[in-house]
Amino acid sequence: MRVMVVNAGSSSLKLTLLDGEDATIAARELEAPRAQVDPEELHAALDSLGEPDAVGHRIVHGGERFREAVRIDADVETAMRELIDLAPLHQPKSLAALDAVTEALPGLPAVACFDTAFHATIPAAAATYALPAEWRERWGLRRYGFHGLSHAWVARNTPELLERDASGLRIVSCHLGAGASLCAINDGISLDTTMGFTPLEGLVMATRSGSVDPGMLLWLLEHERLSATEMADALEHDAGLKGLAGSADMREVLWRADAGDESARLALDVYIHRLRAGIAAMAAALGGLDALVFTGGVGQESPAVRELAVAGLGFLGVALDSERNGVAGVDADISAAGASAATLVILAREDLEIARQVRAVLADVDA
Repeated sequence: MRVMVVNAGSSSLKLTLLDGEDATIAARELEAPRAQVDPEELHAALDSLGEPDAVGHRIVHGGERFREAVRIDADVETAMRELIDLAPLHQPKSLAALDAVTEALPGLPAVACFDTAFHATIPAAAATYALPAEWRERWGLRRYGFHGLSHAWVARNTPELLERDASGLRIVSCHLGAGASLCAINDGISLDTTMGFTPLEGLVMATRSGSVDPGMLLWLLEHERLSATEMADALEHDAGLKGLAGSADMREVLWRADAGDESARLALDVYIHRLRAGIAAMAAALGGLDALVFTGGVGQESPAVRELAVAGLGFLGVALDSERNGVAGVDADISAAGASAATLVILAREDLEIARQVRAVLADVDA
């Protein structure tokens, strides 16, 4: 089955056509400012890629209803639109891509694959906020988690790289990119994650703050009269590495920190401090650690970030081989000899995870 994977980003639309063996036949990335893609450009791109048998859409939020991938029909589409309030910055982009591709490829079976679904297994202790019961029940306030498609790919590929069974394998998956999150995985199942009700919670990111004291935000609203719009825009677009160092690019932050720039050094120190603490927390949720996995743009491409993170985690049994780390490509073991827990670099392939889910859903339908 040839699957067209549709992945809508903040300002682009990625299209990847995979054959039945998961080989990439062709791929295109189109500009999509404000989630709008030019219809003629989209049609031309789809024509150039070739004809798929099915389409898989990355959908950011599945709420509490969608705990796994599902074939899209009118009822499912309506339900996904009702979740826009839970992810107003991300869900509309996914749905705009769905509309555009459906119009261009009418009649093809389409499957929604949710970034939140992999975390539907986290226990109540990890999912529940200590808020009034009325709030939690009325508004569905809970920790959902995101980057689930990436973490699911790590969960499937780590046992293969280690040539071990997934049963009992305790993995901390580090998806480090413009957005960043960690996931505690055991038996291939998510038990905890750092993102919560929104993708703002957790680690320091490129332009997002990560977790901050809610009392501080209330103080700013009350004493400095910041509006909710100003607050949201700052936390989402002007915080994180950008807020600390003036740049959202980790490569620039590392270069400037090495050159003695104090703001870049502070940004890197804060980023690594939060990253180490998060990894340790995920390992605690697992009761130990067998594999630490780096993925995502920064996780895959920055030996320095990997080295700095692992340097403070020797108590978990992880240690890097400096030479392996420095030259590592993707899907590589960079562990030091004698380390009790493996450290791996795995290429983020949400497209392959989406294709796998599409085939599974449509196979169940056909059966």
